[in-house]
Amino acid sequence: MEESTPKQPEMNEELQSKAEETVERTVEEEAEQKSVTAEAAVAEERKSEMVEEAEPGEATPDYSTMDREGLIEALEGLMGEEMQAIKGRAAAIRNRFNELNREAQKTVYEAFLADGGNKDEYEAKNDGVAERFYALYDKYRERRQQFLAEQEEQKRRNLEAKQALIEELRTLVDAGGEQVRTALDKFNEIQERWKAIGEVPREQMNDLWQNYHFQIEQFFAKLKMNRELRDLDQKHNLEEKIKLCEKAEELIVEPSITKAFKGLQELRAQWKEIGPVPAEQNEEIWQRFCNAANQVDERRKEYYEQRKEELEHNLLAKQALIEKAEGLTAERPASVREWNELTASLDELLKVWKTIGPVPREVNEEIWTKFKGMIDRHYAEKKEHFATLKEEQETNYQKKVELCLKAEAIAQREDWKKATEELLQLQQEWKEVGAVSRKVSEKLWQRFRGACDQFFAKKGEFFKERRTSESENLAKKEAIIAELKAHQFGDNREENLTAIKDFQRRWAEVGFVPAAEKERLHKEFRSEIDHIFEQLKISAREAEETAYRERLKNVAGDAKRFVSGERQELQEKIEKLRNDLNLWENNLGFLASSKQADLLKQEFEKKMQGARQQIALLQAKLRILKETEQAEKEKEQKE
Repeated sequence: MEESTPKQPEMNEELQSKAEETVERTVEEEAEQKSVTAEAAVAEERKSEMVEEAEPGEATPDYSTMDREGLIEALEGLMGEEMQAIKGRAAAIRNRFNELNREAQKTVYEAFLADGGNKDEYEAKNDGVAERFYALYDKYRERRQQFLAEQEEQKRRNLEAKQALIEELRTLVDAGGEQVRTALDKFNEIQERWKAIGEVPREQMNDLWQNYHFQIEQFFAKLKMNRELRDLDQKHNLEEKIKLCEKAEELIVEPSITKAFKGLQELRAQWKEIGPVPAEQNEEIWQRFCNAANQVDERRKEYYEQRKEELEHNLLAKQALIEKAEGLTAERPASVREWNELTASLDELLKVWKTIGPVPREVNEEIWTKFKGMIDRHYAEKKEHFATLKEEQETNYQKKVELCLKAEAIAQREDWKKATEELLQLQQEWKEVGAVSRKVSEKLWQRFRGACDQFFAKKGEFFKERRTSESENLAKKEAIIAELKAHQFGDNREENLTAIKDFQRRWAEVGFVPAAEKERLHKEFRSEIDHIFEQLKISAREAEETAYRERLKNVAGDAKRFVSGERQELQEKIEKLRNDLNLWENNLGFLASSKQADLLKQEFEKKMQGARQQIALLQAKLRILKETEQAEKEKEQKE
């Protein structure tokens, strides 16, 4: 309760006795009402803390027409204003100056090249104007840091002042023999002083507020105000809260998201300071305020989601440039022409980078450092390469001779898979080896390439014969599909499943088919299997388990590695679903009994039921994995 109630004469003993009798009948009801109000306010406070984010900068003038000297004067002009009012303008001035300074450096660079300078020897430096600006901007940053430190110190002093008021309130509650009017006046005076104190550190805010309102509740319980005075105070509180509701509803149509949210925060703070209202109107007035506040919060959430989406889009674009740069710099150029082409490509990527907007602040420095680091590293390596090229050519010659010898040895082997991998690795190593003398370069290459061509020619002849068997396998799978379509299924569910599994087993046992027909055959076979499942009314669960078993049988390559990875993925999905279930169950416990809460409960129950079904299916897949793994072990033991 913040507003002082009207002055009344001191109560005589008879009036005091009646007031105590009245309060004894209502104190339990009042304590319950204040508890509900306090809980609602704490929930609102936590909600406010959850959405607290850095606010967008204040509106800034257009600095795009100023030159660098003008920007320095503009920044000097801001230095005389209050720090909390100039952050956005200072940042805009800095960004514009950086653009102009880069253009100035580019002009100097181009003049340097025009005078015959070497591009690789150029070093960019700030001129006197830039040094003046950045020195001035450093002073601004020092002042801002000092300003922020002073704000935190003030919050700490405010915390101490409010803690002292809580102690005064506790003393007032513990004191005996006070007249009702005197105690109430002291109480009101404490509340007025509380409101006059500014912000406190955020981490202390909730505990401080709860302690303060606990003492308020104790005061009302012990003071035992008479019903007439309490009702008058509650009526006044109701009027004040109605005003806050009207102000909150006006904020719904406020064009500025920033102003609307700041206004809502102020209204929330005022709401906390207002005492209870009549019990029969408490829920109604609270819901009215919450409805308006939720709409403002939703607008702000949409604004930041859109802004976040734009930042994330820019981040994806810049990450794509980083990946492109990584790809370009993954292999060391082998010639002067390749070095120059790579330099031109990286310069083009840098130009594109500058056209992309900002990214999330927490990763901006990281990705710029990574991107610029690759470019800087390229120029350093290029300089080193041209300095040591002649010395390295002899070493590279010896490396390429060794690669030729290895390739010639591999060309005589017939373990196609491993030999192909090794030969491809040799080709990669060949690309990574630097340049050699032009006199021997072509001769070495023809020798290495001849060994590779010899191997792949032998391999091609081998697989040409294999394609004959692929044609036979194609006919076998076509026959299985025709047989599946013609098969008559009975009423016995187990026999039907056994028959379907037999078709799937036979299908899996057939070897490779031509690559051009593989996808068509697979789709046709799966479509017919799904059609049979639907006709036989076999559940989606059974069908999916059967399909999963079939998928495991058709795993190519390293089956053990696939099973291990699949098991980990299934376990992670189960764990996530279980965490979701726990969260939804906890949320159900917090929902009060109301029409809106019942709708939410139904929605949660629907989600929970779906999650349980999904967990059961995933666990079934884990069992199938275990069975498959055990079967593989038994097969290995027999072999």
